[in-house]
Amino acid sequence: MNSAPSTVKQGRILTGDRPTGRLHLGHYVGSLANRLRLQATHECIFIVADLHTLTTRNSPAEIAMLRENINEMVLDYLSVGIDPDHSTIFLQSAVPETAELNLIFEMLTPVARLQRIPSLKDMAKAAHLDNMPFGLLGYPVLQAADILLMRATHVPVGKDNEAHVEISREIARRFNHLYGDFFPVPELIKGQVRSLIGTDGQAKMSKSLGNTIYLSDDADTVNQKVRGMYTDPNRIRADIPGKVEGNPVFIYHDIFNPNTDEVTDFKQRYRQGKIGDVEIKRSLAAAINAFLEPIRQRRAVYEQTPGLVEEVLISGSKQVRAEAQATLLQVKDAMGLYRLPA
Repeated sequence: MNSAPSTVKQGRILTGDRPTGRLHLGHYVGSLANRLRLQATHECIFIVADLHTLTTRNSPAEIAMLRENINEMVLDYLSVGIDPDHSTIFLQSAVPETAELNLIFEMLTPVARLQRIPSLKDMAKAAHLDNMPFGLLGYPVLQAADILLMRATHVPVGKDNEAHVEISREIARRFNHLYGDFFPVPELIKGQVRSLIGTDGQAKMSKSLGNTIYLSDDADTVNQKVRGMYTDPNRIRADIPGKVEGNPVFIYHDIFNPNTDEVTDFKQRYRQGKIGDVEIKRSLAAAINAFLEPIRQRRAVYEQTPGLVEEVLISGSKQVRAEAQATLLQVKDAMGLYRLPA
């Protein structure tokens, strides 16, 4: 995509997303912006975790959507600036060695340990699952296989998945204790930004809740969504003093409006009841559209490049699989597993 002088990298990162559709501003604030920074300082490997998607979305209809969702997500990756010339993007299911290492790691992980991870129950509840599937219970173990197969030294985490990635650290230490010092114990890079609240002001931005602004939304759609954003419910007229703290409109202004003087003025006048929501929202929509426009322009170019997403995924998956095969052989040798002669 772009050319830049090579720099000494500070470690290897593995992170990614389940392909459940287009990415939104919450993804950008919560993870993508951090990945762009890390791309300049670390060797970055980004996983399109289609197998993880099956833990909660495995109906024929949901599986039929995977190809489109993968395409949309990778286009979003490229559009925000993740550069396959300097980072690796690969498809999880194209690396079957992951499943074999997952099986080995399952033998090292107590069920009781996994049952103590509360977010797994939350995931099952969000997916309307009456019973915990074996695959969902083992989600963190499969995640450990993704991370350790690539010998990643660092993993960016948010609050939602910190407990999951801790399992990877425990498995690495357990394997090293039993079979010799082999896997790096990955360090957690904790996110500094909270989850972005949705446009409804009730919960974090989420596709399932319909409170999102997508990175690929056009200007008119953004304008419409911002006009309908939740503000201070007690402020029924513009001359009533309003609450700024926790108000989604001002949270978004702080993040996406680079004109800090304007934002400060808006806050002061809002508290005094001297400005209406319409003016504040109009300015916010303009700021978000200015932020999104370069992303939309790059996406339009990539959408007109036939086979681009497949090319990126094939190249990245080949690179990852070659390394995965070598790592898995070394794992078996470290364990002393019998291997038939080639």
